[in-house]
Amino acid sequence: MKKSVALILTFSLMLALAGCGGKGDAGSDVKSEGVMTYAEYMAAAVDDQVVVETYVQAKQSWWDNTATIYTQDKDGAYFIYNMACSEADYDKLTPGTKIKVTGYKAEWSGEVEIVDATFEIEDGNYVASALDVTSMLGSDDLIAHQNEFVSFKGMTVEDAGNGSAFMYKWDNSGTDGDDLYFNVSLNGQTYTFTVESYLCDNTTDVYAAVKNLQIGDVVDMEGFLYWYEGVNPHITSVTVK
Repeated sequence: MKKSVALILTFSLMLALAGCGGKGDAGSDVKSEGVMTYAEYMAAAVDDQVVVETYVQAKQSWWDNTATIYTQDKDGAYFIYNMACSEADYDKLTPGTKIKVTGYKAEWSGEVEIVDATFEIEDGNYVASALDVTSMLGSDDLIAHQNEFVSFKGMTVEDAGNGSAFMYKWDNSGTDGDDLYFNVSLNGQTYTFTVESYLCDNTTDVYAAVKNLQIGDVVDMEGFLYWYEGVNPHITSVTVK
């Protein structure tokens, strides 16, 4: 009898601890007071004020006390553009850092983002694994993962439009150090991917890898599912198979 009671009490304690599941844990649905869920954020209208808790995944740039960063939680991703941020605070925004962001929802050429934002660093840490979205290319399902860290597998490098596997800037008007644009195909459809130079400059492995691509190479890639007039991933890793 005593053993049964002890087991019940132990089980109840385990449930209670599971229910507490720390606010700083990306595996928890618990949000601080006044903070939106990802679904509520997506349902908000453009120009509405939004408040989210999210986790830094990568930093694109810092300039004039503003930061542009890629963030994500277990439900979705938030691209935060020109958020007020000192250089000292920017250094603190390492991958996995939890932040509470207050700003305004915006949309630019299909890219949904948060602008005019401020932030606070909170307790918690989460780094997302890349979600394989290869099978979603060309489907309406893909945009549901906008701004997430994703992977593409088994895609073929095509002519970038200049007889080469890549070009500097979208119109080939740039030089080394500018964005790289390259075309990859799957199942007869061709897509344009980008190495965003502010995110991955010409000293990074991915920048060098894209410059060394050959038309016909089959590649696996990772990056952030940015959107500009359609899918335009910002690629952070390229591996030739």
